[in-house]
Amino acid sequence: MNIGLIAHDTKKKLIQNLCIAYRQILSKHDLYATGTTGRLIEEVTNLTVHKFLAGHLGGEQQLGAQIAHNQIDMVLFLRDPLSAKSHEPDVSTVIKLCDIHNIPVATNLATAELMIKAVERGDLEWRNLYR
Repeated sequence: MNIGLIAHDTKKKLIQNLCIAYRQILSKHDLYATGTTGRLIEEVTNLTVHKFLAGHLGGEQQLGAQIAHNQIDMVLFLRDPLSAKSHEPDVSTVIKLCDIHNIPVATNLATAELMIKAVERGDLEWRNLYR
């Protein structure tokens, strides 16, 4: 599976810890992330992450293009709903594209963990048929 990873600045440590905790599962899949998030994940997990630009420099748009072309199977987007972002429209676009293209997206830790466990069980294998 191709898994997209995004985290707002206040959630970067959280996504690192999530990837550490589920390293064994994530290592079996292709990971794609916005630049800074991808670099931070690689530093603590030794996982290989395909990195786009930093989110505010267009990385969220690059990931959005992958989603629009049905090349991402799931997105884990740990966002900070309490802090306004200058690039908030890009954030909304990623979520909107996931909805349009029927791609599962998690926006908080609880849902992200459920989705990772679902991947491990094979619950998202339908994405192979959808693609």
